[in-house]
Amino acid sequence: MKIAIIGAGNMGGSIAQGLSIGKLIPTSGITVSDLDNNKLEFLKSKYPELKTTNDNEKAVADADIIILAVKPWLVKPVLKELDLKRKQILVSIAAGITFEQLAHAVIEPEMPMFRVIPNTAISELESLNAIATRHVTEEQESLLLSIFNEMGTSIILPEEKLGAATALASCGIAYVLKYIQAAMQAGVEMGVRPDDAMKMVAQSVKGAAELILRNDTHPSVEIDKVTTPGGITIKGINELEHAGFASAVIRAMKVSNQ
Repeated sequence: MKIAIIGAGNMGGSIAQGLSIGKLIPTSGITVSDLDNNKLEFLKSKYPELKTTNDNEKAVADADIIILAVKPWLVKPVLKELDLKRKQILVSIAAGITFEQLAHAVIEPEMPMFRVIPNTAISELESLNAIATRHVTEEQESLLLSIFNEMGTSIILPEEKLGAATALASCGIAYVLKYIQAAMQAGVEMGVRPDDAMKMVAQSVKGAAELILRNDTHPSVEIDKVTTPGGITIKGINELEHAGFASAVIRAMKVSNQ
């Protein structure tokens, strides 16, 4: 199995790292193409067996799966330059670029296609990957799920739900990081060293996520466990509500649903 990644930016580079860390695809079977040699050299320094090139055509020539990791406005011109075959699988991570648009940009419009919305935690094998499919077999869907499940958790969705998934999981990771940053600032103001504050808050976020993911529980249930009547946690929760915390999060998610 050979995979070509077109684009070594934040997402393309993160996917390359996630695939290289994983066990399903040998690092020697991954080729990354980009015009920026600095990005390619960085990946090569971490994963020497990874193949790199400035030539997109060369990268995709013998690839089974092509992961298109370029900015949305570059999708059409990049695809127009590639002679993709019907037997190959095209995976686009470009937000907002529909299957219909992809089909009009390739030589074989009926080729199997996936749209995947990951987040940057894919480099740590901890991404949420929202996936939509077009003209794929059960075997191809199973293959792609196994690849992306190794780099996190994957969910198959209708294409029309990918906008919401982008807001919740792709943009959403930035909102979680913003909370971590704000909580760190509070910790520093209370006299905690910045590095210590960051570890405390980040581990708390990780722990909260694991409670939800491992126990099939609900945030309200877990909040109730730590909000003793008259205690300090409920005072903080109420301050968040008074400040419009929940409303701000909902508005951020909705405005990101494009």
